[in-house]
Amino acid sequence: MSAHIINGKKIAELVRAEWKLRAEKLAQLSTKPGLAVIIIGNNAASGIYVKNKVKACSEVGIYSEVHSFPENALQDEVLNCIQALNKNPNIHGILVQLPLPPQFENNRVITSIAVEKDVDGFHFYNVGALVTGNVVFPPCTPYGVMVMLERNHIPVEGQHAVVVGRSNIVGKPMALMLLEKGATVTICTSKTRDLPQFTKKADILVVATGKPHMITAEMVKPGAVVIDVGINRLPDGKLCGDVDYDTVKEVAGYITPVPGGVGPMTITMLLCNTILAAERAQARTDR
Repeated sequence: MSAHIINGKKIAELVRAEWKLRAEKLAQLSTKPGLAVIIIGNNAASGIYVKNKVKACSEVGIYSEVHSFPENALQDEVLNCIQALNKNPNIHGILVQLPLPPQFENNRVITSIAVEKDVDGFHFYNVGALVTGNVVFPPCTPYGVMVMLERNHIPVEGQHAVVVGRSNIVGKPMALMLLEKGATVTICTSKTRDLPQFTKKADILVVATGKPHMITAEMVKPGAVVIDVGINRLPDGKLCGDVDYDTVKEVAGYITPVPGGVGPMTITMLLCNTILAAERAQARTDR
């Protein structure tokens, strides 16, 4: 029996519709949520991501602007831009599109963003708040995964969740968010010895390694929830995840496709965080 397909695109549409209403309420108070995106260099994939984010913003009532810098831009130029955006009352969220060119210090750039405008959830303040369960702006991809689980009424409390991947963007915050919801969490990497011994015990398996088809059917517990965060382009141009979808869907209870799974949720949660930032700014004005 094939797994239930978790349709990220459909969930994203529902969530966006709900938050669009919140943006409209803000507009009635003369506050239009604003997002500034900074992109450095000519990375084709980054350019597509930014274009999709700008389009999504317009669909839910968020003002957006893009600040583009050449590949050889100086770090101070970008930091000056961020400081100006920090002071701009019409901008509620600031996003720096990653990856950055090698001459940039990622941490310095990210932490220069005002905490109240860190809608990507990468600032040390928000990362640290994940540990205490008091995060304001959760990182968008793991946030999207949690919403997908919730919307499909998949219990997290008491479940054994295995996260394969330890990145600061997905793996580590994903583990903390699952832990906060009461799961027993195991973190693995692509270099974990005898990885299947861990993945086969997972009630919820989240994979974010960037290795195509790494997780196969024999590595999955029958009936498990499999969340595939990976997106990889094969030599023939097709997109695939880190999970061997065609075989794993015959074993799992729930599974996300690639594309159409986690991807649409990532941008959606960015929109939610931006609108929330605008709501918080409005609340400060009303005091």
